[in-house]
Amino acid sequence: MLDTHAAAPPVTLQSVREAAERIKGRVLHTPTNYSANLSKALGLDIWVKYENQQVTGAFKERGALNRLLQLNAEERQRGVIAASAGNHSQALAQHGAQLGIPTTIVMPRGTPNVKIQQTSARGATVVIEGETFDDAYTHALKLRDERNLVFVHPFDDAGVIAGQGTAALEMLADAPDLDTLIIPIGGGGLISGMAVAAKALKPSIRIIGVEAAMYPSWDARTRGETAKSGGMTIAEGIAVKQVGNLTFAIAQNLIDDVIVLEEEFFERAISLFVNCERTIAEGAGAGGLAALIKHPEQFRGQKLGLILSGGNIDTRLLASVLERALVREGRIAVIRFVGDDRPGTLATSSRIIGEMGANILQVEHHRMSLSAPAKGVEFDIEIETRDAQHTAEIIDALHDEGFNARCL
Repeated sequence: MLDTHAAAPPVTLQSVREAAERIKGRVLHTPTNYSANLSKALGLDIWVKYENQQVTGAFKERGALNRLLQLNAEERQRGVIAASAGNHSQALAQHGAQLGIPTTIVMPRGTPNVKIQQTSARGATVVIEGETFDDAYTHALKLRDERNLVFVHPFDDAGVIAGQGTAALEMLADAPDLDTLIIPIGGGGLISGMAVAAKALKPSIRIIGVEAAMYPSWDARTRGETAKSGGMTIAEGIAVKQVGNLTFAIAQNLIDDVIVLEEEFFERAISLFVNCERTIAEGAGAGGLAALIKHPEQFRGQKLGLILSGGNIDTRLLASVLERALVREGRIAVIRFVGDDRPGTLATSSRIIGEMGANILQVEHHRMSLSAPAKGVEFDIEIETRDAQHTAEIIDALHDEGFNARCL
């Protein structure tokens, strides 16, 4: 006789609602606001949920806390362990300390010192092991067995997934008319939890995933392929070589489309969040906006919900991204010309640039450049201008004075 009773799904709207009650008051109900500035910039209707306002700066607190609160007394006493070099580690450390649960985090060598320090400062024991995340993950499983700890997976865990899904409950409570949610995909914990909740509450809603081109693991798996993953993506929060088996099983039929993005679009999205919303997004956290920047035509006429999933970006990297944005917009440019190696050449060119209203940031002389004659010198002058048109006007002014200038 056939068993007609299907197994209960591991994550349901009910389990997400229970997670919401469980973590209520311990994790922020972050705002979901309409962004007039982003909407105007892209010609779309955009709402943003600001998970970068969580205490640890990312959504990971939701799943980590829900999982910790599901431990029984004996498991809490034993303690938990995880492998992570990012937001999951800080979330576990933060809430493990508050709940009195010993927490151990295994991080690979090469993890930025600031992340090690932040995780340790939140009360976790940090173990550095292995050259890659996979090495750290293997060592964490070994320590779990040796020390009888509870392993808390960063995404492939029903409790974690249900916790992440609470973000969708909040978004649709605050903005019930949303037509589409655009969600970054790493291991799949966030999108699977949010998709379960959102589709149950509003079956017509579209769920769009976003992946980095260097790590297109979900997109590849939907096509029955093994992703060719690797590289130093700015969206390191979703740089996962293999999506979770559980997350994929839950969400593969709930996701309407997956958009794979090149690095430029993550950079542009980070910059746009700073300039339009005066808020900081890490690469993965800017993924939803990055998708809109690349494909605005796909989303016209829809009410769009973005989750700014995290804001933990290294300050030096953020500075680099913002400066590169100025270069991309033509507001910082390097002008090159060959001139006579005699007094006054640089002074004359500098005067012209100043009179045109630009600011000189840096000057380099290349006397050994073979593109210049023996009695000449090649000048590279880095300038700050209003825009690309202004830069072109400055080059024209230099040409009028006899300088054969060009923009690099």
